[in-house]
Amino acid sequence: MNDSPIQSRIDAHVIPTYSRFPIALTHGEGCHVFDAGGKRYLDLGAGIATAALGHGHPELAAALAEQAGKLTHVSNLYYTEPQSLLAEKLVALAGGSGKIFFCNSGAEANEALYKLARLNGADDGQFEILTTLGSFHGRTLAGIAATGQAKVKEGFAPAVEGFRHVPYGDLDAMREAISPATGAMLVEPIQGESGVNCATPEYLLGLRALCNERNLLLLFDEVQCGHFRTGNFFGWQTIMAAHANFAPDACSMGKSLAAGLPMGAIWASTPLQDLLGPGTHGTTFGGTPLVSAHALKAIEIIERDNLAQNTTDIGNYLAEQIGKLIAAHPNVLREVRGLGLMIGVELAENIAAFAESKRPASVQIVERLHSAGLLTIPAGARVFRLLPPLNISKTDADEGLALIENVVKELDS
Repeated sequence: MNDSPIQSRIDAHVIPTYSRFPIALTHGEGCHVFDAGGKRYLDLGAGIATAALGHGHPELAAALAEQAGKLTHVSNLYYTEPQSLLAEKLVALAGGSGKIFFCNSGAEANEALYKLARLNGADDGQFEILTTLGSFHGRTLAGIAATGQAKVKEGFAPAVEGFRHVPYGDLDAMREAISPATGAMLVEPIQGESGVNCATPEYLLGLRALCNERNLLLLFDEVQCGHFRTGNFFGWQTIMAAHANFAPDACSMGKSLAAGLPMGAIWASTPLQDLLGPGTHGTTFGGTPLVSAHALKAIEIIERDNLAQNTTDIGNYLAEQIGKLIAAHPNVLREVRGLGLMIGVELAENIAAFAESKRPASVQIVERLHSAGLLTIPAGARVFRLLPPLNISKTDADEGLALIENVVKELDS
């Protein structure tokens, strides 16, 4: 694909903020996409957990066309029915209380969380938010300050004040880090970008108790692990299934919220729901009727077709089969982890076939999977992620497993 005119135009005219793989995609159908040369790929990345119902879904296309024929955009100075229905639905999925703010991405949703926390603590000088090492909260200036990875911060000093990082999963470290300026804690129930690391119920319960004790806000970043990806609408609902009354004070959403169209949001609990009043925050495109109608239809399809259960069933199946592959090839694969269709596969150290390149092993195996006809997502130095559409079939899952097995066998030889 190196000679693709699509790639050439992008390389010539688009600012190179991404290290793109040399694949120019033209169309898709279900869990598959096709490049400009006609090669077919099984897409187990779904736009990094974004195309929740795959590609070319006829019902989503019809809903989009219908709404486009009525109203695509008006200012949030006015009311629209699709936004009203979507907000009502999201509040119900969050437990039935609180309110929603709409924006355009997960990074913007996290920005809204930072402002919510600062407003909440303004009278007491509590502006600081504690986050975790290995976290990822977006690429705005505040987002990279919140992110617990040094590589995203390089070149952007001085950092936005008010963020400190502690080890993920370490409740004692979080407790010791609290200062008089601390107003909130921000945690991903499942860290995606650093390799699919899941919080334990005990950790989340401990954070909730600590925040209650110290009068702090507990904020969750649900951008990647939310929207039915783990079998429940929010990742924390899956982790805390045995604790029905558990909830954070607010959380962010993005990625697959609108099944491939740009949308972010936050849910704020009842005590916080009106804190961001007129003049404190805003958005031009958040919650447009077009994107809201698309998101509503996606949720309708997911619930109608019981795709939350499919997420659990296929996710468990993929993890089980990859576990068998690990047992057969310990020189290549080390561990599989995650929940539902948010799966991380960790590679063994010192894979011989990767030794001559300085690039991360995660990138090298993703490239080999590309050659085999499979799209996956690298994470950290030695993990590749499976984040497929929620409507993936067992047939598609078996195709993906066969492609992974072929590449692993080749590496092991």
